[in-house]
Amino acid sequence: MIIVSFIVELMGATMLLLFAVRMVRTGIERAFGPSFKRVVTESRNRVSASVTGLVLAIILQSSAAVAVLVAGFSATGAVSFGVGLSVVLGADLGSALLIQIFSFNLTWLVPVLLAIGGGLFVKSERRKPRQAGRIFLGIAFILISLRFLRETMEPIRDSSFLPVIADYLASDYLTAFIVGGLLAFLMHSSVAVILMCVTLVSVGAIPVIAGVSLVLGANLGSAIIPVWLSRGMQNGARRVPMANLAVRGTGALAAVYVINQFGLLPYLGVTTSAQTLINVHILFNLVLLVTLVMANRLEAPFLRMLPDDLASVEEQSPIYRSTLDDTMLNNPQLGLANLKREVLRMVQLVETMMAPVMELYSGFDPERARMVLVQDSFVNAALDDVRRYAAALQNTTLSEEDTRRVHEITEYAIAVEAAGDIVVKRLVPLAKEKFKKDIRFSDSGKGEINVMHEKALANMMLASNLVVSDDLESARLLLEEKQEMTLLERKSRKRHLKRLSDGVQISFDSSDIHLETVGALRDFNSHLAAVAYPILHRGGQLLETRLIDQDFDDLDVRQR
Repeated sequence: MIIVSFIVELMGATMLLLFAVRMVRTGIERAFGPSFKRVVTESRNRVSASVTGLVLAIILQSSAAVAVLVAGFSATGAVSFGVGLSVVLGADLGSALLIQIFSFNLTWLVPVLLAIGGGLFVKSERRKPRQAGRIFLGIAFILISLRFLRETMEPIRDSSFLPVIADYLASDYLTAFIVGGLLAFLMHSSVAVILMCVTLVSVGAIPVIAGVSLVLGANLGSAIIPVWLSRGMQNGARRVPMANLAVRGTGALAAVYVINQFGLLPYLGVTTSAQTLINVHILFNLVLLVTLVMANRLEAPFLRMLPDDLASVEEQSPIYRSTLDDTMLNNPQLGLANLKREVLRMVQLVETMMAPVMELYSGFDPERARMVLVQDSFVNAALDDVRRYAAALQNTTLSEEDTRRVHEITEYAIAVEAAGDIVVKRLVPLAKEKFKKDIRFSDSGKGEINVMHEKALANMMLASNLVVSDDLESARLLLEEKQEMTLLERKSRKRHLKRLSDGVQISFDSSDIHLETVGALRDFNSHLAAVAYPILHRGGQLLETRLIDQDFDDLDVRQR
């Protein structure tokens, strides 16, 4: 029963520690995320880059998080290999210094952090003060979890089974090294693992020499994390994490062997003090900074191991590259214009998806259908970027009017993405089904669908112009076209039902696909026409249920 209680308490304290570290990192990313790219990419030499990495690791409480950031920037060419590796090596030292900070007796600080953090998080409505509260609470929870770990280990320090485990880890440093690496990788936090090791040594649960091997293993595990997280990225993004693993992994293996085989522990600190673990951790990462001298030379072997990916046809076109620029966030008007450009790019992407749909209906081409699906992934990524950029833009000094415009643009981006989903989730599968079942449309039915498709493409051009111009008359025209598209869909359904009643066999066979296709085209057009509503509302041209009548008598006649 004692062992079960110990395991539960240990797991609880460990999970609280992991949660607290993540909470601090999340708060910092939400408050200052858009600034990280600027900070990292402004580093021009290896020394300043390593200092940048050191500071970022302390702020983010994770060297692995910094390595993943650098991997993303390397993929776009924003950071060179030498600078990127320097940032990551500096981040490794930064996480080691963070351990030293948390090793001090900061119990007195817990109630202060809880009071300030709780007040800011609960009471503040503004984004940055609220995230500052999250950060303070996270730091308090880290300190509380460390106290829980100490209290958990105290009762079993003199038990019969713990000395057996501790002595085994002390005698078999390779096993201790592997255990440390696995813990860091599985917990995705070397900071949490090393803090736990320091706590265990401080209460006498494990000997210092076993703790040193565990800490060096955690250094290896920490280097594996960004390699694992970047495994799906381009080769250009994976080179820096792989180089960091090679440098840090080789160094950790050499260090654990030398310290244990040659009895160097007494030279690194008091052999009974947990501070020795921190000394080894800091010294190890400090020595690795020597690699800065040859950081650029390491690029060649990793370039051979991970050569640049061949650019696909999609990636070679500017339409597949984001137009968002974080440097424009300092100027709200430029940022707003930048946001519009990205939404316009989304519309153009959806247009390239929609254009070949009727060709897929005429003769289904799996490769062309695959290209449409690939293009949809770019639309989805663009929407994520728009949301992030809009959130960052709203943290600047926007006027009430500009804030409303940001909301409108973001809502239209969501509508554009939904239009893209109609293409890939409704129209392309219908074209595939038509091909598999060898279904043919009647000449009249095919003509009706083609007309609706052509009108949808034409309305996309009008919607693109509206994103840029906000022209009131064009907005009225687009909404009129939306009503016309609804009328076409209704007429097509009636004509199709008429053909069914006349006993046209080909219409019976294609009935489901025909009706679902015209419905999908109508819905696609409706999503794209959503850009007109805010413009008409601002111009006082939109009532609760319909447009204000203005020279639309002929449209009403056509609808009747």
